[in-house]
Amino acid sequence: MLVAVLAFAGPVLVALVAVTLVHRVVRRIGRRSALFAGLARRAHKPALVVAVLVAVQFALGVVARGEWRPVALHAVGVALILAGAWLLGALLVVVEDATLARIRVDVSDNRHARRVHTQITLVRRVTVVVVGVLAAAGVLMTFPAARAAGTSLLASAGVIGAIAALAAQSLLGNVFAGVQIAFSDALRLDDVVVVEEQWGRVEDITLTYVVVHLWDDRRLILPTAYFLKTPFENWTRTQSALLGTVELDLDWTVPVEDLRQELRHAVEGVDLWDGRVCVAQVTGAVGSFVRVRALVSAVDAGRLWDLRCLVREHLVAWLRTCHPEALPQVRVRDLPPHRSTRDSPLSGSDNRVFGESADGQERVQAFSGPEATNRPG
Repeated sequence: MLVAVLAFAGPVLVALVAVTLVHRVVRRIGRRSALFAGLARRAHKPALVVAVLVAVQFALGVVARGEWRPVALHAVGVALILAGAWLLGALLVVVEDATLARIRVDVSDNRHARRVHTQITLVRRVTVVVVGVLAAAGVLMTFPAARAAGTSLLASAGVIGAIAALAAQSLLGNVFAGVQIAFSDALRLDDVVVVEEQWGRVEDITLTYVVVHLWDDRRLILPTAYFLKTPFENWTRTQSALLGTVELDLDWTVPVEDLRQELRHAVEGVDLWDGRVCVAQVTGAVGSFVRVRALVSAVDAGRLWDLRCLVREHLVAWLRTCHPEALPQVRVRDLPPHRSTRDSPLSGSDNRVFGESADGQERVQAFSGPEATNRPG
C-alpha cells in the first residue's frame, strides 16, 4: 500500500517541483522581456494543472488496478483535454498581448497601429472560441456513445446546418460583420466616429457588437452589422489630422480683413493648432447678415473641438470689444406717411368701395351714418 502511495505521489510531486522551477526562471527572465512576463503571469496555473494531470495519468497507468481504473483514466483524460485547452488559450493570449505591446497607439498618427490592434483583438476572440469548441468536441469524442451519435448525424449535417443558420441568422450576421470590419479597415479601435448623430470614439469591437464611447461618457452599443448597412462618419479613416469650421453670422459692416488677422493671432502660439490651415472667408451674403467661416486644423478630433471653441470665444470677444457695430443687427427704416385722398369729401369713409356716385353716397350713409359725408376734408 505504501509503495502504491509513493508511486502515485512521486510523479505528482516531481511535476509540481518542475513547474515551480520553470515558473521562477520564466518570471526572472520576464523582468527584461514582456513576453516572458506574460507567460509567468498567465500560463503558470494552467501549466501547473496540466503537469499534475499528466503525472496522475502516468501514475494511474502504472499503479491502478481494478474495475475503477478505466473510469479514473477517462476522467483524468477529460480533465487533461480541458486543461490543455486552457493552457493553449493562455499561450495564444500571451503571444497576442506581446504583439500588441510592441505596437504603440499613443502617437499622433496611429492609424496603422489601431488597425493592427483591432485585428488582433478580434482574432484573439475567434481563437479563444475555436479552442473552446475544439476542447468540447474532444471531450465528447471520448465517449463511445457520442462518437456513434456523431457518425449518424453526419448524414443529416446539411439539414442541421440549414436549420442552425436560420435560427442564428442575426448572430451569424453580426459575427461575419465583425470579422469583415476587422480586415476591411473600415472601423478600428479608437476611431472617432459620428453615429446616430452622436460623436464618440470606438472603445471596443467584438464579434457581435461595437461600443462607442460618447463625448459625455455615455456608451452607445451597436451591432457590428450596423456599420455594414448604415452610413456613418469616420473622422480618422485615413489620418488623425482634421479640419474644423467656426461660422458666425455678422453685420454687413464687419471688417473681414481685420477679422482674418485676428483669427491668425488667436491660433498662433496655441498648442491645439497644428499650423496647417487657418483661413477666414465670407461664405454667404444673403438677407440681413453675412456669414463668415473660419477654417482651422488640429492633429486629432479632441484638440480640434477645443480649438474650435477657443476660436469662437476669441472672435466673439474681439467683435464685442473692437467692432460692436459688426454684431448682428436688424435695421428698421421710418417711411413717410402715405398721402391719401384728403381732398375728397368722403375721405376716410367707404367711398372707395361704393364709388362716388349718388347711389354710392347713399350706400356710404347707410353703412357709416349721415355724418360721413359732412366730415371736414
